[in-house]
Amino acid sequence: MKKPAPNGKSLLVSQSDLISALRQQLRYEQELGIPDITLPAKKSTHETLEDIRDDIGDCQRCKLCSGRSHVVFGVGNPQARLMFIGEGPGRDEDLKGEPFVGRAGQLLTRMIEAMGFKRPDVYIANIVKCRPPDNRNPEPEEIETCHPFLLRQIQTVQPEVIVGLGNIAVQTLLGTKMGITKLRGQFHEIAGIPVMPTYHPAFLLRNATMKKPCWEDLQKVMEQLGLKS
Repeated sequence: MKKPAPNGKSLLVSQSDLISALRQQLRYEQELGIPDITLPAKKSTHETLEDIRDDIGDCQRCKLCSGRSHVVFGVGNPQARLMFIGEGPGRDEDLKGEPFVGRAGQLLTRMIEAMGFKRPDVYIANIVKCRPPDNRNPEPEEIETCHPFLLRQIQTVQPEVIVGLGNIAVQTLLGTKMGITKLRGQFHEIAGIPVMPTYHPAFLLRNATMKKPCWEDLQKVMEQLGLKS
């Protein structure tokens, strides 16, 4: 977009210049008491998901690196309204380099679709990026090493709601030792973002009777997002 310059030439007006000018004008009108003026939301753009992935690199920061095939970073919409966070990659995820692609991942995809989304609409990540041997629980130092990268992913995506899947994911996100049974069904918060704890899809595959309470949790998420359940 161009505007005429004083000397008759054209000057290029960048999008950032336009946004800055608009925000200044809106602030000025607010100061004058003009009603119904709302400043547009502004997302942080200081870091991209690609920046974080590049920073992780061929990670050797903890012992999980010795047995992994791939770093499983995350997948989905970088501006997703909804983010799912699980524990860590399993065998299928390790081989493909993508979170939630095995049987539990197939169930998660059905859960996402039941909420009215497609899998590419949301963002999916894990507490740790490398597969623990024999699918054991991640150890505290492994979680501590990987957790800052997850927090950076959350900060970059800035979802409206996070769904924590299973004990380890939820306890890490919320900094608690309380179990999922007591935490689920109500919103908690991390960095101003509502977090809904619920059961991990792998647990649901072993305990089909818990699918109903899990769906109740997801319906509350839909309500929070203004979606029809």
